[in-house]
Amino acid sequence: MRNLSPALLSIAAVACAVSTAVAQRGPAPDPLVKENVTVKLAMHTYVIPDGNVGLVPNVGIVVGARGTLVIDPGLGRRNGETVLREVAKVSKNAELYIASTHFHAEHTTGYIAFPPSAKYVNSTVQEAEFEQGGMQMVQTFLKRSETTAEILKDAARRPAAITFDNTYTLDLGGVRVRFMVVGPTHTKGDTGFFVEGDNVLFAGDVVMNNSFLAAGAVSSMKAWLAAFDTFEALKPQTVVPAHGEVGPGTIIATNRSIMLGVQARARALKAEGRSADDTAKAVQAEFQAQHPEWPRANGLAAAARSAYAEAQ
Repeated sequence: MRNLSPALLSIAAVACAVSTAVAQRGPAPDPLVKENVTVKLAMHTYVIPDGNVGLVPNVGIVVGARGTLVIDPGLGRRNGETVLREVAKVSKNAELYIASTHFHAEHTTGYIAFPPSAKYVNSTVQEAEFEQGGMQMVQTFLKRSETTAEILKDAARRPAAITFDNTYTLDLGGVRVRFMVVGPTHTKGDTGFFVEGDNVLFAGDVVMNNSFLAAGAVSSMKAWLAAFDTFEALKPQTVVPAHGEVGPGTIIATNRSIMLGVQARARALKAEGRSADDTAKAVQAEFQAQHPEWPRANGLAAAARSAYAEAQ
């Protein structure tokens, strides 16, 4: 165990982004959660890092005196089983809970490996999103590779045992985790998780580290900026994004700066009479030039479209 100091894209769009990334980097590594790399972030909080592998999330584990919460259990049964083995190394609790930052398959379908006694806690909006499009996304990912097809061969929806509308607090015994729906951002049901006392925020795709944000057709720039307000008010010391490197709480401000810049530029171009399409292209090109090494640049165009549509 290593210690680390605190310091809805549409389904078609997701498939396109995956294909583009594969074309740029060559054959993608198998989407497998790694064993024996779990990092302790704080007294009760751990993360299994994604290793910058596509379709692998940063998996969160929060351990209380009575119960244990797993956040984003990975893609399919095989990864869920890996996560459970890692959980067993840091917790002997019989009381087990599952949660997801959003409905995409790599953040949910690992839950089929969990025992029936484990309780999936999810928002009503995420439940609706998975029911409407979750298995479609699974079918899209099934075609990516033989390994992915094998991983997802028995993927299925697991209905939540506990549902909530906007906020929920889970008491694990000696530590509480606050659930907050902040979408529509990356998806309609994007949810953040704040571990009280440990001051660790699992931000999903709403806050990223050295990356642009994966906005899509459902995204609202106003909602995204409000999400930053919600997260910053918690004063997290450590932020765990859905993918990529864990970072300090200050990365929220970095993300905010980029999105405010996108919003301002989109409004200015709209005021000049530019079309939404021209604005999206111009904004993506301008901001991508500022950070050419950052991934998810295609999200800039969608963010610009949202800002354009919301401008008065």
